[in-house]
Amino acid sequence: MSVFKLLTTFLLSYPLAGLLKRVPDARPDYKNLFIVGVSLFYLVGLFDLWVGIRTLLISSTGAYLIAANIRGPYMPWIGFVFLMGHMSISHILRQYRATPEVVDISGAQMVLVMKLSAFCWNVHDGQLPQDGLSDFQRDRAIRELPGLLDYAGYVLFFPALLAGPSFDYAEYRRWIDTSLFNVPAGTDPSKHPPTRKKRRIPRSGTPATMKLVSGLLWILAFIKLSSMYGPDRLASDEYRRSSFLYRVLLLHVFGIVARTKYYGVWALTEGACILSGLGYKGVDPKTGRVQWDRLVNVRPWAVETAQNSRAYLENWNINTNHWLRNYIYLRVTPKGKKPGFQASMATFVTSAFWHGFYPGYYLTFVLASLLQTVAKSNNDPKRSFAAQVLIGARTDFRRYMRPLFLTPTGDPSSYKPFYDVVSVLCTELAFSFAVAPFVLLEFSTSIGVWSSVYFYAPAGTILSMVFFASPAKRHLVKLQERRLGEAAAVAAAAKGENLTQSDARATTTRQPQVASPPIMGVPLDPGQDLDEMIGEVSEQVRMRRRTGSIVRAQEKGSVGSEL
Repeated sequence: MSVFKLLTTFLLSYPLAGLLKRVPDARPDYKNLFIVGVSLFYLVGLFDLWVGIRTLLISSTGAYLIAANIRGPYMPWIGFVFLMGHMSISHILRQYRATPEVVDISGAQMVLVMKLSAFCWNVHDGQLPQDGLSDFQRDRAIRELPGLLDYAGYVLFFPALLAGPSFDYAEYRRWIDTSLFNVPAGTDPSKHPPTRKKRRIPRSGTPATMKLVSGLLWILAFIKLSSMYGPDRLASDEYRRSSFLYRVLLLHVFGIVARTKYYGVWALTEGACILSGLGYKGVDPKTGRVQWDRLVNVRPWAVETAQNSRAYLENWNINTNHWLRNYIYLRVTPKGKKPGFQASMATFVTSAFWHGFYPGYYLTFVLASLLQTVAKSNNDPKRSFAAQVLIGARTDFRRYMRPLFLTPTGDPSSYKPFYDVVSVLCTELAFSFAVAPFVLLEFSTSIGVWSSVYFYAPAGTILSMVFFASPAKRHLVKLQERRLGEAAAVAAAAKGENLTQSDARATTTRQPQVASPPIMGVPLDPGQDLDEMIGEVSEQVRMRRRTGSIVRAQEKGSVGSEL
């Protein structure tokens, strides 16, 4: 029944968002009151969540008071710890009640933690010199604390109340005062977004309807298929008696079916935001078409056809990725320094705690980190073979295998489609294995399902690590050098130039890679993070030894002078 009520709120948000858009642009106070009223109706009238209202009130009031009364660099972190600690209580209570299928306030609180922790950072940025901020920080900075009504509207924005998407206060403020819809000077009038009557919010009925239809189709697919491919199917005797390949196939279908629920919910909530106008992202200067993907949270096709772990993760729960990057990963790093192990670890821990405390979440995150080893390579030839396998040998099929399916000039060969298909198959099967505990939740159940398919994902990853730490990798590198050297020689001959062997090898030299933030808290290069941790610890030990030597020398000098 509670799930039906949740779906009802998603559908009700469409006509209510249409009414919200028709509130006069000159009366933002009316818009805020309308938003607050609808959200209270959802929480109390539909779900009877009086305790939930108290929970949201404590979080939002606490964050506002912290932002208003505390100054200095620690203010955002105080707000973050308060919000995460308060949410952790809700997670523990939900887990204690053992009713994960019942709708409570924890989902809305998870969205609110993202919004309000970002709010604290935005207030902090608004108090700093603007020339010391990044472009993103300047764009989202809050230079004047909002009034309580504006703040309440931001906290309780009903299209995104219970399941997101998350967004920053600066975006909400521009939406409610309609500056979000300003057209850059000099824009061709024919490319201005179409509006109705005197409203500045562009017409958004068509893209919102498309999201509504797609969301309903995903939800219907989940309702139809979840009874056939749910957790009970994986725990059945029939599943355990079936062949290995059939069990792997069923596990993959189980993962797809579980994702359809998220595809549906996020499409429905995004569509309501689009209808209200908040999904507006400007006009494409090339096509002149209005863009409505400001709050897109998932790209199903990109997830289901990803050829590597990065492509898979960066198209899933996109707004949470943005929050982790902009308000955790980049904030942990001191100004002027490159993000390293501490930033990656802080992001990983935050993402894990934000989701909750079910063991399945942590099994998924740890294994996803291991799978990321397939995406990076950073071998140190000075390490022993065992050390390379354990801490440094990150396999990289794309770097060392993909060129074999290209011509020497870099164009796709006739065998390239086979590589693409195998890449998609491996990525999808690996993540179907990894994310199963995220749905199953319990440790024993998750390990049981993993063991039924012989732990194929971690086993395959470890074998890949061993393979690329072996001499086989050097053979692949030489093969690439020869192919690239041939291509460079042909190009040089066409230009009438001479190409030496060293020049050919130079073409295979990799450029330094810029550190990338974790996606969904999962480090993109766990081995590099481990190397950086060892380096940081070693540096701390050296500094303390140096400091201790200085102190001892000073003490000896002091004793000598006294004598």
